[in-house]
Amino acid sequence: MSVDRTAFKTGALVRQACRSGEFTGQTSGLAPGFAQANLVILPQAEARQFQEFCEKNPKPCPLLEVTAPGDPCPHRLAEAADLRTDLPRYRVWRRGELVDEPTEITSLWQGDMVAFLIGCSFTFEAALIAAGLSVRHIDQGVNVPMYRTTIPCESAGMFSGPLVVSMRPFKPADAIQAVQITGRFPAVHGAPVHLGFPEQLGITDLSSPDYGDAVTVGRDELPVFWACGVTPQAVLMQAKPEFAITHSPGCMFVSDLKDSDLAVD
Repeated sequence: MSVDRTAFKTGALVRQACRSGEFTGQTSGLAPGFAQANLVILPQAEARQFQEFCEKNPKPCPLLEVTAPGDPCPHRLAEAADLRTDLPRYRVWRRGELVDEPTEITSLWQGDMVAFLIGCSFTFEAALIAAGLSVRHIDQGVNVPMYRTTIPCESAGMFSGPLVVSMRPFKPADAIQAVQITGRFPAVHGAPVHLGFPEQLGITDLSSPDYGDAVTVGRDELPVFWACGVTPQAVLMQAKPEFAITHSPGCMFVSDLKDSDLAVD
């Protein structure tokens, strides 16, 4: 059954559709104006080191909220939300291996779980569109392309791994404008980390992203790369904690926080 994506005007409507099982797709372009977030859930024993990792790597892992152990509600981002049911799709990791992609995790939740809500670049896309810039993956109705790079993140305890980036193509003048616009949103990755020359990031083929979907890049366009909140998933694969849960790439938590609340002058 197809779902009318334009009907999701608020974060609450997206979460309700996820909780009921009505919606299980990617969230780019949904609930314009409402901030979206990446999700990482870890047992309390590993949570302190992971929080340190985020604090050392604020571009890919800008923390919006850290929940109390055992509490599935992100009280700052959405008081009535339940992180066990309110995302379209999750990923379950055991010792660094992806073992499942369920649409809810109620049976997996444990009393010592700590959830990390990490800023998502989907949040600033509304600002790009409002400025008249075309966001290619939204125009093409697909997930944003994401790539593992050869750039290492700063390590913290057991957590280390490569930077993951998301890519949006723009003509040079539009790329400059995109840098200016997204630089106002440091809580959701901020300005790009790289423009053009994907090989300098260790990316050999833009048509084969590690996560998400490929998009068309014109001959007169630059690939523009932002730090990405999927970075923790690459880190989990390397750190191999006993158990972890994340969002499925592109399937974000949509909050009640407004994009404008995260903008800076």
